[in-house]
Parts: sequence; structure tokens; C-alpha cells
Amino acid sequence: MKHVVLAVMLWAATVAAAEESQGDFLEPETKGGFMVGATWDSQYIWRGFNVYGGDSAAHVLADLALWDTGFGISVVGHQNLSESIGDLQRWDGMAYYQNVLFAGEPLATNFRLGYVYYWYTKANQGRTQDLMEGQLILSWPNLLPIKGLQPSYAFAYMWPGMKNDWAESANPSFGKNCTGMFQILMLDYAFTVPAVIPAMDDQVIKLHSELVYNGGLSPLGGYVNSGLSDAVVGASTDFAFGARRNIVLTPAVYYQFSLEDSVNPDNEFWVSVGLKYMF
Repeated sequence: MKHVVLAVMLWAATVAAAEESQGDFLEPETKGGFMVGATWDSQYIWRGFNVYGGDSAAHVLADLALWDTGFGISVVGHQNLSESIGDLQRWDGMAYYQNVLFAGEPLATNFRLGYVYYWYTKANQGRTQDLMEGQLILSWPNLLPIKGLQPSYAFAYMWPGMKNDWAESANPSFGKNCTGMFQILMLDYAFTVPAVIPAMDDQVIKLHSELVYNGGLSPLGGYVNSGLSDAVVGASTDFAFGARRNIVLTPAVYYQFSLEDSVNPDNEFWVSVGLKYMF
């Protein structure tokens, strides 16, 4: 019970912000264009789970938004930097639709509907299995009276993808244990300070917090208890370069308070450095 109280207090008091939930849920936008990027994480923490143990990870991203249609596709790749290339490697392919309801009003709502296929390039000796997921992300940029303070909510339902006989032989409960929902409350706060380097634009500092509810599933196929699994706080900023400010370097730091030992028994701290180019 004390963990539940702690999580609620952290989420309510940490006034936080980030355009992505650690790269998991992209912020709904209506802009179009093509973006590529790469990120290094000192640890890969995903919805509470320490996916690669204490190993660092590299991620690559390509996102194509189809201009004013609201539709888009994206591909994200993940690789454990302590394993051979391909081992534990995962590629996330997403198709999505995003738009805004009640634009310009206090109840303006950004929304994003997405379908994701999580594909592992190797069988990984039965440690992994392909997964699928449906997502709904909502955010309310004008709801709160404080400028730059934005609440968001994400719902995701996951189930097994293409059958992996090796994984199901090693763990007959894999399919059952990776089926279920996540719910994530996020609170974002962004504010501007003078530029760190005089020749650059003013610096936007983004603070981020989230509280994750796990409906009793693990993408790694193990048994976990349902309930509040973790609370995350973090901070990031962007350094924009180029004549069109379309090259962006993003350093970030995060700390996770782990609330459910079956998901992760340890609190986690990690740093992240991302670079993206927008065409």
C-alpha cells in the first residue's frame, strides 16, 4: 500500500514533461514529414522492465507522417550493445492515425491510434516471442491553467504475434503471460531558459513523469502481478542545429521508482542521448 501512495504522490507532485514516454509513445502531432534518428541508452528500461539487464542499448528510428492525412508509419529498432548483432534485436513496426479534437479550445485533445508489431530477428533460445499491440494515446495541451503543463494518457493492449515454437516449448505460459493491457498516466511540463550557447535558440527544458499500471503481463513471457508497476521522472532538452533547425540533439536523464518486484525489483537510473534529422 505504501508503494501505491508513493507512486500517486510522485505522479501528482513531480510536474513533468517529455515529447515521448522514453521513446515509447510518440507525441501526437498533425505535422507531416520524414524523420530519422538514433538514440543511445545506458540501460533499456521499457514500461518498468529492464529489458537488457545492466547493458546499454542502441535504437534507430524512421518515421513518415503523410502530411495532412493524419496517417503515418514508423519503424524503431533496438539492439543490446553487449550481445552479438541480432541477438535480442527487436524491430517495432507501427501504423498510426493522429489528429486533434476541439482544436484551440480548453478541451483540445490530441489523439493517436496505432497498431504495432514487435518483431525479433532471432529465436533467442526461446527467450523472446513476437508481439502485437493496439495503442491509444490522448493528451490535453490546454486543459490545465499553467502554460506548458500537459497531462496525457496511454492505453495499450498486447498479445502474441507469430508463433515461436521454441519460446512456447521453453515456456508454455509465454502466450498467456504476454497478453493484457498497460495504462500510463503522464504529466509533462516544458519551460524556456536563456540559450546555453548565445548563438543558439533559447533552451526548452522538458520535465517528465509517468505512472504505469500493468494488467498482469510481461513482454518477456514471465509471470507478473497486476497493479501499479513503476513511476518514472526525468528531464531532457533539445539542441537544434542547421539552417532550418532540423538536426536535433537530445540528452536526457531518467529515474524509475519500481513498485512491483515481479516487474522489476530495483529502482533504475539511466541516461539517454538522441540525435534526429527531420527532412
